Amino acid sequence: MVGRLLPLLAGLLLGGMASAHDHHAVSDAPKVDYAKVWLEKQQTAPRLAVAATFDATGRLWLARVVGQQIFVSQSADAGRSFAEAVAVNREPELISADGEARPQIAAIGQRIYVSWTQALPQPFAGHIRLAVSDDGGKTFGEPLTVNDDTRPITHRFNAMLADTRGVTLAWIDKRDGAGNPDYTGAAIYTARSTDGGRSFETNRKLADHSCECCRIALAVDTDGTPVALWRQVFGQSTRDFALARLDEPLRRGSDDGWEIDACPHHGGALAIGRDGARHLAWFTGAERSPGLHYRRIAGDTQTPPQRFGNLDAQAGHPQVAVHGRHVTLVWREFDGRHNLIRAMHSRDNGSRWSAPTTLARSAGAADDPLLVTGRQALWLVWNTTADGLRTVKIKP
Repeated sequence: MVGRLLPLLAGLLLGGMASAHDHHAVSDAPKVDYAKVWLEKQQTAPRLAVAATFDATGRLWLARVVGQQIFVSQSADAGRSFAEAVAVNREPELISADGEARPQIAAIGQRIYVSWTQALPQPFAGHIRLAVSDDGGKTFGEPLTVNDDTRPITHRFNAMLADTRGVTLAWIDKRDGAGNPDYTGAAIYTARSTDGGRSFETNRKLADHSCECCRIALAVDTDGTPVALWRQVFGQSTRDFALARLDEPLRRGSDDGWEIDACPHHGGALAIGRDGARHLAWFTGAERSPGLHYRRIAGDTQTPPQRFGNLDAQAGHPQVAVHGRHVTLVWREFDGRHNLIRAMHSRDNGSRWSAPTTLARSAGAADDPLLVTGRQALWLVWNTTADGLRTVKIKP
């Protein structure tokens, strides 16, 4: 099992300099100029991470990072062609856009919300940024910083939900642990705007002791309340998943018992059905059952974790979507030559699953898969160096 996990974990941990800033370094380890490494990564890393959403009319909106700017474009034909891109931030700034860190976009009528993490010169530091267009993406207002703690520390890995009532952001925040070596991990903070992103309520802490570098998943409950899924540090170093409505305490989402004193850079996925059931997908390196898992939680009832994906092919970075009783899982694998996007389907609310199929493949570097729901279909959005941006209509 360890042999199968090593290639995946090496990429995760080294790719994000995972534990250097959040855990006590070994005293005899060679000194590394983390500030230099951090800045070089922000300036030179491939900007493959994109964000995508469909609006109510069926247009596909895409946000991507080019250099030190975010550009938004729209497509009337599900990604086969795009209109001319519009710059979101007129003043260039360093932007995190790789792996677990990616921009976010939402389209509500003529209002387009775009959020991202501004990378600061200090290692692992950032600000959560938001810019809004009120004219259907033709122009964007000046970006504002959402985190009300503005010290140059970790405020990163933004997630966003928007509807006609407003916009909610969640992110990983180290304000509570800054200067406190006994504080474990980071925290999950949220903020909400009810005036179209012009201003935000005071930041609110959802939970202490989150993992430091795993993205947050947000989904909408049946009453419109956001629900978050994130990797939590339980005890000293058990990194399993927690789940919470933004107005309730957290509950445990997974109980794998993964003991690891570093951040895996591997967030989970969450979708909520019309019946209120939570559909979770995640990765664990726990000895007893390593790999990808799926679970459905309905009230106090939860299904046993169900493994999926090929661990020998480094299966990881899942996404999940639900429509009625139809649940779709997609994830990424590597066959030694190509990155693959694999998929499975359930027609009975996650009880039984189809055999895995391959939706797309590409050589070279590639982003993680995105699942985007359109007016009448579910789409895979996948950005690659070899083949560019790909949109694939998913047929169960």
